[in-house]
Amino acid sequence: MKIVNTQITLDELKEMAKNSFGNMVKAVVDIEKEIIAVDAELHADEESLLIEKGSRQNDLWGINLYPDIPGEDFVEYDSMINIRPSQGNLSRGVDSKETQELIAQIVNKLVQK
Repeated sequence: MKIVNTQITLDELKEMAKNSFGNMVKAVVDIEKEIIAVDAELHADEESLLIEKGSRQNDLWGINLYPDIPGEDFVEYDSMINIRPSQGNLSRGVDSKETQELIAQIVNKLVQK
């Protein structure tokens, strides 16, 4: 697992994908601190790492990154950690378009394409 707070390359993500799921890298984004945890088998592990480092659970959202797919499909908003009725998120996705946009901005800032 790795916390990304400076740019990571697409090639690094491709290597992570190759070593785990083949075409995907699980990631958790902290929308407040604008950092991303990557390269774990479970989103919950990345979530735990970020919480240990001072993140708040309400700011953490699970996504999947597909380094071989350009455009909007590069990011998939899907994770069990996203199910949060207390925050109005009732699905594994990220229901708020505003939150999706924040996540996309952070990913675009930290992933060098």
